[in-house]
Amino acid sequence: MTTTVPETNGVPLPHVAPATRPDRGGTGPRRGRRALTAGAPRWQIYLPLGLYLLFTLVPFYWMLLFALRPSGSTSLVPWPATTAHFSKVWNDLGFAVFFKNSLLIGVATLVMTTVVALLGGYALARFDFRAKRAFLLALLCSQFIPGALMLVPLFQIFSELRMIDSLWSVIVAETVFQLPLSIILISGFIKNVPVSLEEAAWVDGCGRIRAFCAVVLPLLRPGLIAVGSFAFVHSWNHFLFSLMFLSTQEKYTIPVGLSYTIGSGESVELGTLAAGGVVAAVPVVIVFAFIQKWLVTGFSAGAVKG
Repeated sequence: MTTTVPETNGVPLPHVAPATRPDRGGTGPRRGRRALTAGAPRWQIYLPLGLYLLFTLVPFYWMLLFALRPSGSTSLVPWPATTAHFSKVWNDLGFAVFFKNSLLIGVATLVMTTVVALLGGYALARFDFRAKRAFLLALLCSQFIPGALMLVPLFQIFSELRMIDSLWSVIVAETVFQLPLSIILISGFIKNVPVSLEEAAWVDGCGRIRAFCAVVLPLLRPGLIAVGSFAFVHSWNHFLFSLMFLSTQEKYTIPVGLSYTIGSGESVELGTLAAGGVVAAVPVVIVFAFIQKWLVTGFSAGAVKG
């Protein structure tokens, strides 16, 4: 069989080779995912994930079940649902005040930790000074000291400063214990921002502070959100400092309020306790759901091209 070349006005047209179909195997991302899962059955992947989700979500469902179903009910489905337990917790047991105190402590700790960690992290990332490594070592070693060991000296210090039974005592203590790890994390974020960006801003006439605010700070947004969120969650959930430094019920936080709810009588009403647990857990769940996208986002994406 011969192949003829078509002609137009006596001039042969150039022969065009037929397009070849790409190999279905490929080497793209889809092919890579197939290669990773080709050797293992699907049940070996989904079974551990399902068991983990079951182990994680069942306690939350059980707490919601007791919080939403009426007292005395044994149904495994919260229907008909009731808000009586939440009303009792919020109005009668004073959780509205506890929530406000916890929120104030969490936000103040977030702001103070983020600001001080930003300044300290920039100094560690951009400047060389004596005893820099010793300072970093001290920051790391401080993470091995449990907060319970510092209760007595902190109590004496706050007592001398007349800060006992003040929310500021808890805020200062929480900030101090959050700073070492926060400074180290922020320092790592700043080191990944090229110095050339700041130098270009200096050439354009910006000072160090203005260049930092205009060039570096926007690139640190994911790191700042992550550090601040962890500080907020830790101060929201922390029980020990609030128990030791706060003595009046009007200053209690949610963890302390929950502990007194458990020990306030001979019997514990599970619906009320579960409703208090839901009130304590919802802000933490919201914060982690918010910061997750920042943790997986490249904080310096698009900063340097070429």
